[in-house]
Amino acid sequence: MRILYVVTRAGLGGAQTHVLDLVRYGLRRREVGLVSFENGPLIEEATKLGASAWAIPTPVNSINLFYDARAAARLGRITRSFQPDLIHAHSTKAGVVSRIVSCIQGVPVVFTAHGWAFTEGVPPHRAKLAVWTERITARAARRIICVSHYDYELALRHHVAEPEKMVVIHNALEDCALVCSYRERRKPRGVMVARFSPQKDFESLIAAVSLLQTKIELLLVGGGENLQAVRETASEMGLTDRVRFLGARTDVPHILADSDLFILASNWEGFPYSVLEAMRAGLPVVASNVGGVPEAVEDGVTGYLVPPRNAHALAEKLDLLFSNRELRLSMGLAGRKRFLERFTIDKMLEAVDKVYEGILS
Repeated sequence: MRILYVVTRAGLGGAQTHVLDLVRYGLRRREVGLVSFENGPLIEEATKLGASAWAIPTPVNSINLFYDARAAARLGRITRSFQPDLIHAHSTKAGVVSRIVSCIQGVPVVFTAHGWAFTEGVPPHRAKLAVWTERITARAARRIICVSHYDYELALRHHVAEPEKMVVIHNALEDCALVCSYRERRKPRGVMVARFSPQKDFESLIAAVSLLQTKIELLLVGGGENLQAVRETASEMGLTDRVRFLGARTDVPHILADSDLFILASNWEGFPYSVLEAMRAGLPVVASNVGGVPEAVEDGVTGYLVPPRNAHALAEKLDLLFSNRELRLSMGLAGRKRFLERFTIDKMLEAVDKVYEGILS
């Protein structure tokens, strides 16, 4: 079996982690290729693993008929050369372009939606266009993988595809020995790992930190177009001594293991890898109650879910956990137990393989 993976972005992120795992484990049994619509660490890592990899630089933040047609033409040439038995596309842009190529060349395609572009919280004009696009291109996909039950139900409500065409496979991770040490420190340390983009609600997070009774240290890991704006907000609120910007990092497991609590403030989500990484590290999680997050975080057991865009609710739960070390410990251990029971990578890979075999048989 020969599989060509196509993904929109090549930077550090959840969908890229997912694709790299599929490439890594796929290479043990089959020939694997990878295409991304930008150059970046994902292309480099896939090449190191021994996969054939191509970058097709194209604008990834919007639909542009000229650039998308050009990307489809280049992907078509790669597909004819690589001759895959199946294309597996990830994220909206890659999904649309791959399904165009599938229609032209007759190669079956699987599409994984890492959170729909019309999910709750997305600006209405973008959501309407995304629904229309997904309804049309869904016809070209043999199967559609949703990374959460929330996304599956959302697709049904918007009539994207018939139920039998879609399947839910939660994201998952390989276990890691780097687990939170729960050591005493002068200030408890919280961390959020996320791209500085409109999807993430850094505004509410910074406001929540300003409301905390407990003096804490907040680490923000990631890059993105809104980074400078968030820096300025933290400075204007007098939080430069409490909020540290670490940039994009490759040592996230080490950072998590040396923290006390994980935060994910979001306007919308699919099924975030960052939450799974935190649970794997044994950290309690305080996260916005959006998308598939409640399928990972058990409210009141492994952490807390708070309403999106609500700084006061976020501050209340952060204060509760930052001021109570024993509660952090118990919730963190419960989160790690839940990760080991439900979100280890073997289960995910087995489910994805069944999708492939069902199509190719």
